[in-house]
Parts: sequence; structure tokens; C-alpha cells
Amino acid sequence: MELRTLIFETAGKANTEETLQIAAERATALGIKQVVVASSHGYTARTAHAILAPLGIQVIAVTLCHGFTHLGWPMTPSEQAELTDLDIPVVTGIHALGDGVGAALSKKGGGRAPEEIVRETLYRFSQGMKVAVECLLMAADAGRINMDAEIIEVAGTGEGADTAIVCKPAYPRTFHQLEIREILAKPRKP
Repeated sequence: MELRTLIFETAGKANTEETLQIAAERATALGIKQVVVASSHGYTARTAHAILAPLGIQVIAVTLCHGFTHLGWPMTPSEQAELTDLDIPVVTGIHALGDGVGAALSKKGGGRAPEEIVRETLYRFSQGMKVAVECLLMAADAGRINMDAEIIEVAGTGEGADTAIVCKPAYPRTFHQLEIREILAKPRKP
């Protein structure tokens, strides 16, 4: 099999449309009907919807948990309502790869929780790779994706999207069953 992969010189929002286009191409080729996107304030989800919905592909948005409200990171109620009006389900939950009880205990007592080790390993590929896997796990745990089908996950560095992967999904509790089958796009430098 020959596969086209986009490698971006710089990470970030400027790569969003190209990342979503390659995701759309691959979803169409593989018959994938759901794409999970990381979306802090709705930009990536709205852009994904414009590209993917006409192809019959459902977009599921995963946003940051409310523990980061003081930093302005989570989606506002009006931003979430805008996505809901577009029939984009929005998942908000605890980060699957950290920032939970294990991270709190690590911060206080030292050491690393297993999910933090996985998180740091995925960062070696890119921030988007870590976020992509994490959001896929969160969407699975929220019951928003078909667990019997391949899924494309789109995420990025900071804002927008620069990473796209094709996965066999898994729940956080069955993480060892997760398979990253294809890397469609990523920034060259992590």
C-alpha cells in the first residue's frame, strides 16, 4: 500500500484545512463515517463540518475539561450551542492521558502515573498526536463513536489542526487495544 502523508514544516492553525482535506480523502477511501476532532472553541469543529458533512461523515468535537476554565481553554456554552445547532456532538470530560487524580498524586508525591508516561511518549511525535489519541479515548468513553469501525482523529498544536490519524478505537480501560493504523498528517518537529 502506498499512502500520502502530509508533514508540515511548522505546526499550528495554518495547517487546518490541508489536514482536514487529507482526512476527508482518506475517510472516503476507507469508508470511514466518523471523524473526531479536538476543538477548544469550535473553529476546528466548524471547519471540519464544512468539509466532511457534505461527504456524509459525522464530526464529533472533543473539548477541554472544565478544570481549565481559569485559563480560558474550555468551550463556552454559546460556542457549544453553535456546534450543537450544526448537529456536532460535543464531548467534554477529564483528559484521558493526564490531569486527573493520578497527575495530582504525582505532582504532590513525585513519580509518574501510567497515563502521564503514555502522554509524554506521544508528545515525541507531536502535541497533535498526544491530543488526537487522548480525544479518541475520551470520545469512546463518552459513547460517541462506533467502536467496531476505524475512526479518523484530527488534532493540533495550540489552535487548529496539524495532525490526523486513522485508528482502531479503544476505551481508556482497554488502551492496549488501540491501534494507530495510519498517520495522515503531522508537523515535522514535535
